[in-house]
This record gives sequence, C-alpha cells and structure tokens, in this order.
Amino acid sequence: MTSQAAMNRPGKDSIYATQLEKVDSFVFDHRVAEVFPDMIKRSVPGYPTVIAMTGVLAAEYVQPNSRVYDLGCSLGASSLAAQEGITAPGCEIHAIDNSREMLDQAQQRLSSESARTPVQFICENVLDSEISNASMVILNFTLQFIETTQRLALLKKIRSGLRPGGILILSEKIAFTDSTEESLQIDMHHAFKRANGYNDLEISQKRTALENVLIPETLEQHFQRLENAGFSRADLWFQCFNFVSLIARV
Repeated sequence: MTSQAAMNRPGKDSIYATQLEKVDSFVFDHRVAEVFPDMIKRSVPGYPTVIAMTGVLAAEYVQPNSRVYDLGCSLGASSLAAQEGITAPGCEIHAIDNSREMLDQAQQRLSSESARTPVQFICENVLDSEISNASMVILNFTLQFIETTQRLALLKKIRSGLRPGGILILSEKIAFTDSTEESLQIDMHHAFKRANGYNDLEISQKRTALENVLIPETLEQHFQRLENAGFSRADLWFQCFNFVSLIARV
C-alpha cells in the first residue's frame, strides 16, 4: 500500500468505545477527522445515498460559470460528489468548514489537480461566508449544528446568493412532534447503529456528547423556515428513519 493510500484510508471510529469519566461536548477535532468517514457511514442512515444523489443533482442543476457552496463540508464528500457530477463549464466549488482539522483531511482526500471543476477550501464559520453567483448550495447535516436563532439568517443569505433556477440541498436529522413516533424513530436509529457494530455504551456516550450540540427540528419547522427565507418551494426527496434531505428552490 502506498503512503498516499495509507493516509487516505479511514480509521475505525472507537472514540466512545470505553467508559469515559466525563463525556465532553462533541467537537470536530483531529480525533473525529481521522475516523469521520467510518463514523458518519455507521451513524447516519442513508448517508451514501444522500452523497451520491448530491452528484446527480449537481449534474442536473449546476449552471455554467456559477459557484457551488458546500457549507460545513467536513472531509469534502459532498464536494467530491458535486465535482464528479458537474458537467457545466466554468464552475467552481467553495468547500467551507470552521474545523481546520477537517479541512486538512479534506485537502488530502480531494485534489483539484486536473479536475474540470476546481475546489477552493476555506476555513471559516459558514455564518460569516459570502454567498454569490451560486446555482447550488449544499447543507448536508450542517444546519443542525448551528444555533436555532441563527438558522433563518443563514438561509436568507443562501437564498439571496442563489441564481434564478438555483437549489439548496438541505439534509438533516429531524425530530417528531408525536412522542410515540419520536421514540420509534430513535429506537430504529439506535438499531441501525448496533447493526453497524456500535455497542450500547458507544451509542449512549455519543448521544450525551451531541446533546445541546446537535439540535434537530421537525420537518414542518424546516419547511416553514425555508418559506420564511424566501424559497419558492421545498420538497422532501429522501428519508430514512429520522434523517431526511430536502431540495429548496429559488
């Protein structure tokens, strides 16, 4: 195995496999960056489908001489899918994340050399990012980590930066108003994790770490906020348990 291949090989997520005296709040640090592909694939039902269809949607909606923004790009999986899907000429991808550790890994995994659509990596808070001349903006499992009071302003900024005919892909973990359905969806999500090799200790400690960090909302709240932000319509295109993806149109 070459050194480059070894560097790009994801590690197995065992961050919460041993009993911790204190479970700190979840952060996207170097430990998470090193195992993130394994973590998200084993934790988020349907994640590979969402990423693959991001590329399909890029092929369909990205316009010539426009920008694609991948907000909260983590290791760049959505950026890579968009890069592979884009057929329009003169485009560029802005991959933005506030975790330097995640971006360092992304730059190793995603090369712009000889790519038809170059990727620019930017380390900043997406709340501070400027959005302009965009035909597609990607928020794949990012909005849920932003303070609820700041989410509308971000969506308004995205809406104002999108060209006519542009789209927003919004993928999120969601909550349910019906307590029985909420419990059922959580149970199924935990069953999914166990089927992927996580034990009950890992599931419990990860949930504690994400408490007050990842704040899910209902599908109705997302639809209402997108309308308030000025999108003409939003449609659910994917759901697996308590994870969904929407397309919002200008």
